[in-house]
Amino acid sequence: MDLHRRLGFSLMLWFSLLPGLSVAAGKCERLVVTGSPDAPPYLWQDPQNPKQLIGASADLLQQVAKDLGIKVELLYAGKRAQALDEVRSGRMDMLADAPLAFNELENLDYIHPPLLENDYLVWTRKGSTLVYSEAKDLQGHQGGLSEKSRMTQAFSTFAEKQLTLTRTANLTQALQKLLLGEVEYVLAGRYSGMAAAQALGMANDLLAFEQPIDRPGLFLALSHNSACNDPWLRGQLAKKMTELPASGLTEAALQRNIERWKAQQQQPPQQPVSAPKQ
Repeated sequence: MDLHRRLGFSLMLWFSLLPGLSVAAGKCERLVVTGSPDAPPYLWQDPQNPKQLIGASADLLQQVAKDLGIKVELLYAGKRAQALDEVRSGRMDMLADAPLAFNELENLDYIHPPLLENDYLVWTRKGSTLVYSEAKDLQGHQGGLSEKSRMTQAFSTFAEKQLTLTRTANLTQALQKLLLGEVEYVLAGRYSGMAAAQALGMANDLLAFEQPIDRPGLFLALSHNSACNDPWLRGQLAKKMTELPASGLTEAALQRNIERWKAQQQQPPQQPVSAPKQ
């Protein structure tokens, strides 16, 4: 028994001489992150460096990672479906703007609360007689929605049963239908709708009701197959997500990236940059 005690004490002493071993073993030093390449002001492909993603989500994540002492690379991985596949497989560690999808819980750990919330608004033509204060007010009216929109599952179920929506390939087409009078309203994000209207020269022709019809979250989502996915990182990220709303950083990042994207539209890019397609 004395021998066992001496061996146990020796092992404890040996471990005590390795400061930070347990922390260092689990701490991630570099995260490779991807997301949507066509969703300004949240994320989009950098026209000056197409391998990189930029935007409000990127800026906020970089700030959070800096606070945690982690390096982050935000890389283009293709369209949304391709980006999701890269993260599912573990070839990339994280999505920066994942919608909460129950069927992905077996592949991804969602960090709560979300990094950002995307207010979806009801957009109409100026002079429209449409009256809106809640979703049921849209019943009986023809609306438009981009197929790339990512609403909450609860709202999607309601819309499928209760609303009449024409789905278009992208937001640009939906807003064009609105301007032509082919639909009475379009459901689009507050900032993506604003960016698209400005890019298309429609800003003075459209308006949005202030009351959001839906508020899907844009979550950080860690792959189950990422070597960085451990309790320390998930806990630290969740703590930072809780602190962000009161910090003032979110609104500043959104406004800064709206202006950044607008400025890019006024300059000839190195390769074509299209209007937002979410």
